[in-house]
Amino acid sequence: MQAQRSPAMVGGGPGSAAGSPSPATVPVRRRCEGTAMGAVTLDLRPGLGVGPFTLGMPISDAFAQIEHQPNIYDVVHVKYFDEEPLKLDFVISFPDHGFHLRFDPWSQRLRLIEIFDVKRLQLRYATSLIGGPSTLATFVSVYALFGPTFPGIYDKERGIYALFYPGLSFAFPIPGQYTNFFNNGEVADLPLEFPDGTTPVTCRVSIYDSSTDSKVGVGSLMDKAVVPALPSGSLYMEEVHAKLGEELWFTIGGQHIPFGASPQDIWTELGRPCGIHQKQVDQMVIHSALDLRPRTTLCGDYFYNYFSRGIDILFDGQTHRIKKFVLHTNFPGHSDFNSYMKCNFVIYDAEGEGTQQPGNVSKNCITPRTKWEQVKEILGDCGRAAIQTQGSMNNPFGSTLVYGYQNIAFEVMKNGYIATVTLFQS
Repeated sequence: MQAQRSPAMVGGGPGSAAGSPSPATVPVRRRCEGTAMGAVTLDLRPGLGVGPFTLGMPISDAFAQIEHQPNIYDVVHVKYFDEEPLKLDFVISFPDHGFHLRFDPWSQRLRLIEIFDVKRLQLRYATSLIGGPSTLATFVSVYALFGPTFPGIYDKERGIYALFYPGLSFAFPIPGQYTNFFNNGEVADLPLEFPDGTTPVTCRVSIYDSSTDSKVGVGSLMDKAVVPALPSGSLYMEEVHAKLGEELWFTIGGQHIPFGASPQDIWTELGRPCGIHQKQVDQMVIHSALDLRPRTTLCGDYFYNYFSRGIDILFDGQTHRIKKFVLHTNFPGHSDFNSYMKCNFVIYDAEGEGTQQPGNVSKNCITPRTKWEQVKEILGDCGRAAIQTQGSMNNPFGSTLVYGYQNIAFEVMKNGYIATVTLFQS
């Protein structure tokens, strides 16, 4: 149900773009002496993050941090629910360091950091250290370091006692013979010590956004962690409305980008592109009955790549006017994953649906949530699909299918979710 990837096999990075595919690479295991088994020390910021990982950061920023410090984060697993990628978190796990990052599957932003093996990761809070192979994170030491707090919650089914601070919780396993310490799920005396003089050792630490006052811990309490609110005016996950055959409308920035706009128009409205790539060969021209050019003709068209917006813009090489938009969903399981941020598009027929208002999308609109079967219900059957191999026999994710309609084409993954949408004027 879940897949594991090394960062080396997840997308091609910002240089991998439409018109410039990069082949998948073989994952490389790197080891720097002194980083194994929890020797690494990371700063703990309750309610904010751990080390370079900050709650609310996009998954692409997390990968950038990993790639920036390959000697520390040398063994990385990426886990997701392949059949239904929007149902469960995307997880980046660091098994050698005993922690993982949980990303909300829709916004692809970090909502929860879990340290599942406290002996493998040493945490620095202020000037003190806790955890790691040499400093046990006992209940007494946690309470001494972080100070007084309200009584926690005892989960009788799991035998776990959770202690909460703002944006931070600690889980402690409780032996069965000491359950009489608890009354109605709470413990009377703190710090918690057993009659034999021992104190439980932390088995899990959770770091989460503290703005909602939620108590986040193990089991169902884990689901209470929410993604921090975006700052006012943020363009991340901005709704981009696409009127078929007409234009893109960026609902926060207010830009309207029509077909036929020039590169100068795009620089003015969207700023400098992240990359510019020439389209070397028009591979689909063979399917056009109207195009009589020799089939070996090189294509002079070129892309403007806006990775941070999840958009490519294709210009005609002769007229230098927009002829296509490519919108990316950034789902795992596709070769472009982590090359682009997610484009939060809303696609509709302006004549049939009228202008849609931001945040109020009708059922006949197509968004990154829309699966292929729903697209067919909205637009009707379009016949057989073309097979897209992503240009490499070594692509670990396999081929995708491309379905074409008037003014729009969909690249669909094997799980039925949309990988990219290409908009054009028929």
